[in-house]
Amino acid sequence: MFLGASKQMFANASALRKNMTKAEITLWEYLRTKPFGIKFRRQHPIGSYVADFYCHSLKLIIEVDGNVHLTNDVKNNDILRQENLESEGLVFLRFTNEQIETNLDFVIETINKYINHTGKPL
Repeated sequence: MFLGASKQMFANASALRKNMTKAEITLWEYLRTKPFGIKFRRQHPIGSYVADFYCHSLKLIIEVDGNVHLTNDVKNNDILRQENLESEGLVFLRFTNEQIETNLDFVIETINKYINHTGKPL
């Protein structure tokens, strides 16, 4: 699902893949193993946005938020972005860099619970 992402969004996603944060790299090391047979993509363009991680079969976006997401402008943009994508039937899981760096087991458990609750793809 790209929702009409432009060539520029694909270029932005490619650049982001080359410059992932430490927390994104840590989470990617888990997601790339295809937990429960579920495939995730990193820095995936969807419309005018780039999702940190996306699973098409579950319509799931996983976002990793650093300190910049604590500012009001970015928070408001995140809310709008999430509402827009949820209106397309997508679901979000959000984690902070700190959660991934200090409590990775919790993050993985949360993702696994979501996958198990939602079910495997057809």
